[in-house]
Amino acid sequence: MLFLFCQRSDFVTRGREFRTRTDGTSKSFYLSHVGSEAVEQATIGRSLVIKGEVTGTESLYIDGRIEGAINFAGHRVTIGGNGSVAADISARDVVIIGEVQGNIQCADRLDIRSEGSLTGDVTTHRISVEDGALLKGSVQIRAVEQKTDKSQQAKAKQASAEPAKPATTEQPKAAAAVAGT
Repeated sequence: MLFLFCQRSDFVTRGREFRTRTDGTSKSFYLSHVGSEAVEQATIGRSLVIKGEVTGTESLYIDGRIEGAINFAGHRVTIGGNGSVAADISARDVVIIGEVQGNIQCADRLDIRSEGSLTGDVTTHRISVEDGALLKGSVQIRAVEQKTDKSQQAKAKQASAEPAKPATTEQPKAAAAVAGT
């Protein structure tokens, strides 16, 4: 069982979400599906407007407005129902519930919910667009790169390490017959 303790009384519980607010910023913690480990997620609140580049090494939930660029490689970016983004987004996963204008590069998956809208080009491995969602732009689905087995790598290394066989000087029988006549 996991217990979260807060120093302030503005502890909010929404289903599996636990949120604490400190000094005007907020952090959300979600219970993961594996064990009782908590996953940290930064939140940009409804009243915040950010112009410029936003980068980070944790997941991000946007309920405000961002103009510029968003880069969260290896993490999830979620644009909430009140969120509005006019930026190019690069992340592992992107979930759109609000509005996005810009190009999206996903290392894994793009999910556009029924209330969401996207105007821009998408490059991803997987995409999910619910009924009612708006998507205007091109979509490029990349194939998942297959990792080679260690045994295949060992065979390739062994083949390259073997010395080249000397060329034989024997002529094929048909060639010898033609040469002898």
